[in-house]
Amino acid sequence: MMGGGTTFGNRGNTVTDIYIDADACPVKDETLRVADRHKLKVYIVSNGGLRPNPHPLVETVVVPDGPDVADMWIADRIGKGDICITGDIPLAAKCIEAGARALRHNGDAFTPANIGNQLAMRDLMADLREADPFRQGGGKPFGKADRSRFLDVLEREVRAAMRA
Repeated sequence: MMGGGTTFGNRGNTVTDIYIDADACPVKDETLRVADRHKLKVYIVSNGGLRPNPHPLVETVVVPDGPDVADMWIADRIGKGDICITGDIPLAAKCIEAGARALRHNGDAFTPANIGNQLAMRDLMADLREADPFRQGGGKPFGKADRSRFLDVLEREVRAAMRA
């Protein structure tokens, strides 16, 4: 069964699945470390270009090229208690709507309380970039502190999802 947790092994209970929106995801290894500790299924979803991971808990999913195809694959399958790792705000909104949890690569959590503001800010920034094509975007570089914060937050989110 996919979405809403997977019945895993002989435990016979439903556990959290983790979905990674893998294109440009810098925390795949960290996610796998936490998933391995808790024996959680991980779906690494991209439109290609990634080497399949041989870990028995990992399913590498290659979707066809096209706008938002990986996002749609995740959104169609994720369910209550699952976790999505993504920087894509519309995908995070769909995950939250499905009862799942969503995290950015730096550990920032998308929540029902903040997703509306995040979507509005995304749209505003898109409008500003469209109005001024010379506007330079980009954020701060991804560093060691972000990686560490992500690990801590993912561990907390996994524990909370498993309790729920």
